[in-house]
Amino acid sequence: MGIRATDDRPPATSAAASAEALRGPAQPPSKPEDRELERKREEQTALEGELAERELRAANLRAELGAFERQYLHQVGLRYAELDELKAQIAEKLAREQPRNERAQEAARAARARAGETQSTAGEKSAEAPRSFQSSPEMKQLYRDVARKIHPDLTSDRDDRTRRQQLMAEANEAYERNDPARLANILEQYESSPEAVQGEGPGAELIRVIRRISQARGRLSEIEAELQDLLRSDLCQLKSRVDEAERDGRDVLQEMVAKVEEQIAQATRRLTDSPGGVV
Repeated sequence: MGIRATDDRPPATSAAASAEALRGPAQPPSKPEDRELERKREEQTALEGELAERELRAANLRAELGAFERQYLHQVGLRYAELDELKAQIAEKLAREQPRNERAQEAARAARARAGETQSTAGEKSAEAPRSFQSSPEMKQLYRDVARKIHPDLTSDRDDRTRRQQLMAEANEAYERNDPARLANILEQYESSPEAVQGEGPGAELIRVIRRISQARGRLSEIEAELQDLLRSDLCQLKSRVDEAERDGRDVLQEMVAKVEEQIAQATRRLTDSPGGVV
């Protein structure tokens, strides 16, 4: 039985591994400013993600409260405006019947002013009922991408910051309107602009990154304060009550409507059924 000849050449994989061993592991940046820049960039990236999430949360809450306010005004606010108008007419009739009664005159002026304020707040009645705000996961992710790219607090250039502030305001409006095409257009518009191109050396870049980190931290504090103000607002408290009641099968807004309509009926009777128009 013959003896097979052996091949003394190392396998290809072994040769590749040997070459890799000779090269050694990837070396970190050698200069101190390069190492610090790399570390700060990682910190900036993490802050950008956190900032995008907070901006999304704030934008979502603003949109939800805005939609809820429109629903409230459409269902309840307009009826309060109608009630206050009836109360103003009642007070004005009393004032006409008692021209020398200064208290009656003052009450009529106050009632008319209140009716004007209520009508101004409620606005005009629309044919279509406003809808609650709902945002898809795709829309939320698109907003995150926009916030990461164009947030004003992620640049240290004054002109670029002004441009970003304008685009971020447009992005917030597009998000509240649930307009993904507009959001995508805003992102493309910035990415293709000259302001998106950056360069220069590591030292200058390190200073820019440090400033962006400081600005981002400042904006995070501002967003947190804004969120707390929104959450403590009367509108948010009412929305929470409505949402909680809805989970229990109750419609709080319709209950409010029923109470106001009862008051409207009483005020109408006072204005039309009594001798002289008012009792």
